Amino acid sequence: MAAECSLNDLELLVLLALIRLAPEAYGVPIAREIESRAKRSIALSTVYATLDRLARKGLVKSELGEATPERGGRAKRYFQVTGVGVRAVHSTRQALIGMWQGVPAFEGGKAS
Repeated sequence: MAAECSLNDLELLVLLALIRLAPEAYGVPIAREIESRAKRSIALSTVYATLDRLARKGLVKSELGEATPERGGRAKRYFQVTGVGVRAVHSTRQALIGMWQGVPAFEGGKAS
């Protein structure tokens, strides 16, 4: 069965960070979560470009929070994964598990 939506590795990392951080997911914590858990450096601009792409695909939605004095009166934009996004993460996980199964290098054998 074909996946509803194909995710690249960065999209998958952002979606997983969103799921972990809900409901407090916005740019800076998303980047920190990816850097902390995936040990991968990521620019904030890359996070927002990825979130924009995921929103166009219908995989995330966002809303503005309250304006805060520490942000100069600007509001944070909070993101959350949609049902379609959750299904895309699950589908990607299943595809990756299927590809890893039977690979000798991951099952104690030697890679050629």
